[in-house]
Amino acid sequence: MQKVIFRWWKISLRSESRESRPGATYASHEDFLQNSSLQIQIAIVFGANILEHVFNLCQGKYDLLERLPVALLMHIISFLDLEDIARLSQVSRKLKMVCNSNALWENIVKNLCDTITPEMKELAQEIGWKQFFFTNKLQLQVQLRRRRQKQDAQNKNLTE
Repeated sequence: MQKVIFRWWKISLRSESRESRPGATYASHEDFLQNSSLQIQIAIVFGANILEHVFNLCQGKYDLLERLPVALLMHIISFLDLEDIARLSQVSRKLKMVCNSNALWENIVKNLCDTITPEMKELAQEIGWKQFFFTNKLQLQVQLRRRRQKQDAQNKNLTE
């Protein structure tokens, strides 16, 4: 039988609370789903999000994809089509963060581009790898030329 177990302990500086012992509440999944009193207590102490999460777990609804480590998610997502990455980013906050991360887009760019010069890498780190990926070649050339001119002007000022 699967159980929901909530454990608690009281932390207080008051002398009358120092003797408080940890406690626990045990309920089967079915009992928890039917026990509104326990649900209210959980919502008060832990919040509505935790209550909803426990409901989903008790009903067998949990997302294994959300539980994967970020590095593994990035590796998997890097094989998806761009449209699928865009859709996946709308699933949850965690997946949105991963799908828009600089590390993922750096990996995608490096897998799709034959050569990336150090200058291009600096620009990508400056504007973000996702922005770099979606910027057309002509605009990238213009931005790279501006960076060179700016660096040349700075170098000239330093030598004067």
